[in-house]
Amino acid sequence: MSKMHFHYIVPGDDFTRAGEASSSVKKKLKQLGYDPDATRRVAIAMYEGEINMVIHAGGGEIDVDVSPAQVDVVMADQGPGIADVEKAMQEGYSTAPDNVRSLGFGAGMGLPNIKKYSDDMRIDTELGKGTTMYFSVFPKN
Repeated sequence: MSKMHFHYIVPGDDFTRAGEASSSVKKKLKQLGYDPDATRRVAIAMYEGEINMVIHAGGGEIDVDVSPAQVDVVMADQGPGIADVEKAMQEGYSTAPDNVRSLGFGAGMGLPNIKKYSDDMRIDTELGKGTTMYFSVFPKN
């Protein structure tokens, strides 16, 4: 398999479409016969990132590069940025508004789950400009 690239637009404030990119990547990885555990972890981490984009940033863009050695994901938005990344990485910490929580989202597990299910994760954020998150998942086989 040669390196493959996929690009997705995540619409803002649309919970019905959140998850489309992660579902698409999961389907493509399965079709490629990619490591099932890595496929599952990519899908979970991407879904969490998509939900964060919808809740906090008004949407964003996702770029996914797939090679035999790893899956690299870049999730970029032009939202408000993350005021305190260290705090945002704590399980249960959330800045989601009540209306989002009433829908069952915003429990404060998004970033912790992305870290948990990826093998490498980095966040670049600037208040008032947006956030770009990079994560990689390495297959076990």
